[in-house]
Amino acid sequence: MKPSAVLLASVAFAASGVAGSAQEMANEMTLVSWGGAYQKSQLKAYVEPYLAMHPEVTVVWDESSAEAVAKLRAMNEAKNITWDLVDVEAADAIRLCDEGLAKEIDFDAELAAGDDGSSPTEDFGDSLVSDCFIPQIVFSTTVGYRTDMVGDTPPSDICAIFDLETYPGKRSLNKRPLANVEWALLCDGVPKEEIYDVLATEEGQERALAKLGTIKDEVIWWTAGADTPQLLADGEVVMGSTYNGRLFSAIAEQNQPIGMLWDAEMLDFDGWIVPEGLDDARLARVMDFLKFATDSQRLADQAKWISYGPARASSAPLVGQHADLGIDMAPHMPTDPNNAQNVFVTQYEFWADYRDDIDAKFQAWLAQ
Repeated sequence: MKPSAVLLASVAFAASGVAGSAQEMANEMTLVSWGGAYQKSQLKAYVEPYLAMHPEVTVVWDESSAEAVAKLRAMNEAKNITWDLVDVEAADAIRLCDEGLAKEIDFDAELAAGDDGSSPTEDFGDSLVSDCFIPQIVFSTTVGYRTDMVGDTPPSDICAIFDLETYPGKRSLNKRPLANVEWALLCDGVPKEEIYDVLATEEGQERALAKLGTIKDEVIWWTAGADTPQLLADGEVVMGSTYNGRLFSAIAEQNQPIGMLWDAEMLDFDGWIVPEGLDDARLARVMDFLKFATDSQRLADQAKWISYGPARASSAPLVGQHADLGIDMAPHMPTDPNNAQNVFVTQYEFWADYRDDIDAKFQAWLAQ
C-alpha cells in the first residue's frame, strides 16, 4: 500500500454536532478512493468541511480502491487493518460483506435522515444493495472519443469500439473484465436481456474474450480512471472507456477535443464500506465522519465538482451548478433522460458471485 502524498492540513475550527462527546475518537483517518477528479469531489464536498469542524483530525488518502478486495483480504489475514474507510463499487461491497471483511451498517441508526424528513433506508432506496454498503453516487462507465480523429461520422453506437475499419487507431479499455465483457457479448449479437445468462457459462466467457480478441492488439489497458482522459488528451487513442465524470472533467473543465458516447453506458453505484476489525476509537471517528459525509447536502455538494448523480433521493433537488464553471450539472448526469436512452445496469449480485473467476480468466487471457 502506498498512500498518496496528500496529507490534509487542519483548518479553522467550527463546532460540530457531536462536539463534547465523551466517546474517544481517533484523530487520523486513512480514506481509500480512486484518485483524480472523483477524489477531488470527495475532498471538496465533505472532507474539507469535516476537517473545518474538526481541526484535530488529519486525513491520509490512499488511491487503491481498484485493489480493495485483494488488499482487505490480505490485511484481514495479517490481522493488521490499516485502512479506515474504503470507497468501492457495489459488487465489491457485496463481496466484502459476504466475506465478513466489511462492517454491517444500521442505516437508520447510524446515518443522517434526509433533508426531506425521510429515513436513510427510504432515502437511499434501491442503492442499498448490501448491509455493509453506504452509497454515494450513481455513475456510469462509458466511452469517450477524440472529436478530431473520428472523421465526419462520430460514433453513436457502443460497437464502434470493435469497428477498426471505420475508426482505426488505438483504444483504451479497463484492465478488468467488467463492462468489457458485457459490451463484447452485446456487439457479438447477444440480446441485452440475455447477457448475464450467457456470461455465467464457460462458453459465454470464452465468446466475450474472443470478441475482445478482435481488437486486443489495438488496446491500451488502463488501471486508473484518469488514464483514458489523459490518453485522449494526448491523442494516443481514438476512443476509450472510463467513468462519465472523468470525461466530463476533460471536456467541460479542460476544454479537450473529446466527445462522450452514452450508448450502452454501464450504470453502477459507488460508495463506502467500513473495514471490519477497527478498534473502538477508529470506528467512532469513521462513523462520525460517515454520518456527515453522506447526508443530503454533502452528496448534493459532490455534484458541484463531478457529474455523478447523488445516491440519495433527497439530494437530487439540491443539485445545482458546477462550483467553478457555473453550468447546470443535471444534464451531465448519467441518469439524465437524454443520456439514459440505452443504459446497461450492472448486475451487482452476478459480479459478486463471478468476479474472482472471471477476473482470473481475463488476466490469464491478457497475458497470452
